[in-house]
Amino acid sequence: MDVSALTWIITLVVLVGVLLLDLLIIGRRPHEPSIRESSLWVGFYVVLALLFGLGVWATSGGRFAGEFYIGWLTEYSLSIDNLFVFVVIMGRFAVPRQYQQTVLLIGIVLALLMRGGFIAAGSALVSQFSWVFYIFGAFLVYTAISFLKQGEMDAADVKENALVRWSQRHLPLSNSFNGTRLTVQSETGRRLFTPMLLVLIAIGTTDLIFALDSIPAIFGVTKEPYLVFTANVFALMGLRQLYFLLGGLLDRLVYLNIGLAVVLGFIGVKLVLEALADNSLPFINGGEHVGWAPHIPIWLSLTVILGSLTIATVASLLKASKDRRKELADVGSH
Repeated sequence: MDVSALTWIITLVVLVGVLLLDLLIIGRRPHEPSIRESSLWVGFYVVLALLFGLGVWATSGGRFAGEFYIGWLTEYSLSIDNLFVFVVIMGRFAVPRQYQQTVLLIGIVLALLMRGGFIAAGSALVSQFSWVFYIFGAFLVYTAISFLKQGEMDAADVKENALVRWSQRHLPLSNSFNGTRLTVQSETGRRLFTPMLLVLIAIGTTDLIFALDSIPAIFGVTKEPYLVFTANVFALMGLRQLYFLLGGLLDRLVYLNIGLAVVLGFIGVKLVLEALADNSLPFINGGEHVGWAPHIPIWLSLTVILGSLTIATVASLLKASKDRRKELADVGSH
């Protein structure tokens, strides 16, 4: 895929412009968006991604468009998992609803910056060392197994990380928020950090962990840096509004981790098979390509990823409905 410098510049300018629009909206009127507002924004970003994929199709062909759509879908599903952790963090630190938009936008900006750095590093590694896919594949399979061991998503599974604990022990902290500010002056004149600092530390470290998962996953779908970057950006766009749109629904997606485990495991195996097919390591098959290792086609990748996420979502909603009926029956029996 041949992407000119001008195309990169136009893409970056447009995406930064959309991000600045988000910043201006929040900066002028911090608020909890309505269902209608959230739905319109989420729909806008989804349509934007679909149109971008069609643009890739028109300019570079169906193969690269397919890679973009698969990458976007994979990264979007991982971002929703990231969103679940954001929900837990907001609840843990009791962030007022009117300030949650700001926290979410900062989290998304941090995620973009971290993923941008990982994409640059990953692209350099992939272009120089094809064997890096063995490492990426093994890491994704390990992550998939970890997701399966975790089982149903539960807020209790999200623990405070070491950096947050260190900050709580060593930094002078106030007990209350001061809007979105990170510091407040006490009655004695001492400058204290607000709980907002702890929230941003927790959000930032969460972004780092998810970036480590998402970048190998997207490189398992496409090796084109432009598609890797744009799929990540479109997956992160609209997460702020999606957070308020889904609301309590996130708590019902109890099998999302299992669906993600299947997706990551599949991509991990796909990466290892492709590494074998293009093998150049001297201690594997004498440095020759492994003939039986297939290149998995795009249509099969899309089917497996979309099917796994759909089944996980439907199963989660059915379980939530069943649990709700059981609760009502128990209340009625008493």
